[in-house]
Amino acid sequence: MATRTERDSLGARRIPADAYYGIQTFRAVENFPISGLRMPVEFVRAYAFIKKAAALANARLGLLPRRLARAIVRACEEVLRGKFAAHFVVDVYQAGAGTSFNMNVNEVLANRANELLGARRGTYRFLHPNDHVNMAQSTNDTFPTAMRLASLMKLGSLTHAMQELEGAFRRKARQFGTVVKAGRTHLQDAVPVSVGGEFGAYALAIRKSREHLNQTARRLTELNLGGTAVGTGLNAHPRYRVLALGSLRRWTGFALRPGRDLMERTQSLADFAHLSSALRDYSLELIRIANDQRLMSSGPNTGFGELTLPAVQPGSSIMPGKVNPVMPELVDMVAFQVLGHDATIAMACQAGQLELNVMMPVVAYNLLQAMHILTTASHAFATRCVGGMTVNAAQCRRYAQRSLALVTALAPRIGYANAATIAKRSLASGKPIMDLVVEQGVLSAREARRLLDPKRLARLSR
Repeated sequence: MATRTERDSLGARRIPADAYYGIQTFRAVENFPISGLRMPVEFVRAYAFIKKAAALANARLGLLPRRLARAIVRACEEVLRGKFAAHFVVDVYQAGAGTSFNMNVNEVLANRANELLGARRGTYRFLHPNDHVNMAQSTNDTFPTAMRLASLMKLGSLTHAMQELEGAFRRKARQFGTVVKAGRTHLQDAVPVSVGGEFGAYALAIRKSREHLNQTARRLTELNLGGTAVGTGLNAHPRYRVLALGSLRRWTGFALRPGRDLMERTQSLADFAHLSSALRDYSLELIRIANDQRLMSSGPNTGFGELTLPAVQPGSSIMPGKVNPVMPELVDMVAFQVLGHDATIAMACQAGQLELNVMMPVVAYNLLQAMHILTTASHAFATRCVGGMTVNAAQCRRYAQRSLALVTALAPRIGYANAATIAKRSLASGKPIMDLVVEQGVLSAREARRLLDPKRLARLSR
């Protein structure tokens, strides 16, 4: 492999000649061969936006020659179009605070900008990764700013997928609105409900999770960009922050604003803990909803058998004809993983000391990964499961008519104790409640049909 030699304050290293990254990135690759995981594309894009905004702001302030700024801006725009993705090579598990990744970005942009100006990669003839690309910046303000921007970028696709899943449940709620089934509490017979009522409740739970997520994400718009190393703004022009922030606001469309206290913004990762908490809460709802689908579709002959899920693949390597609820199972596994991401984020967010929390890289990766898999799982659940569900109306009706909880409607008429006695007799004899009350003269046949009609009770229960 052809190589080139680069030097830094620690000495010299031979770098692949065709690499756009430089010596500090190469040291990180040597030091952190941990997982093979890389930062998501949204994070790279967020950093490119930041470096572009910084170059333009510094050029406008007369601190960066316009010729150099134009080269940096062009390099940033190429990264934003997806170029040089293979050159962002620093592992997710890296030096604290993300310095290695920040320098990876600085070096790629510096080498490409120098190349655009007519210099060879690695010579830094016209501009330098630290002095020019990183001007008026620190990892400590650019990395958390990139975390905020990347999370906001991911948010749109996640909330869209959540809306898609909510809509799928809404449509099924209308479709199943007149189908009555036995309600269950404690996994025991309860008063009748409609299948549509259950599905409408699922849709509302997803909507509430989406609204909570959007509300929590508003905290991400308050940036510490311009605070540099510890929030004091050392080495940054007083107007730099306003200029750079204005560019980011225009390019992204996000309602970005400067932090009220840049030191607090630099010290605390609480906003990311709040966002992760909202993702966790959505995951908990998904687990509950997915498990209900697994229960209601169990069988088909020895379980509830109330729902039929789309058969998307054979369910067993040994039992012919078996079809499993694979999409709800997938949703469960994804949601469990997000709970693990949240635990990691929580531990990392409390691990800061004094002026900085150096655990930012692991927070960034876990947060963006959680958002990604929730997005894809929500879409898959909506399109490959909920949208194709059918209901076994006859089975639902049989359960509703045989539910012991029908005696609840008798309690105001004959008293709780007498109603409980009828329930026990029904269980012992196997006779439906309606037949027993008529047989024992408690109600006339007409009264029994009216008072114990599962559809009437389901409407009352909603």
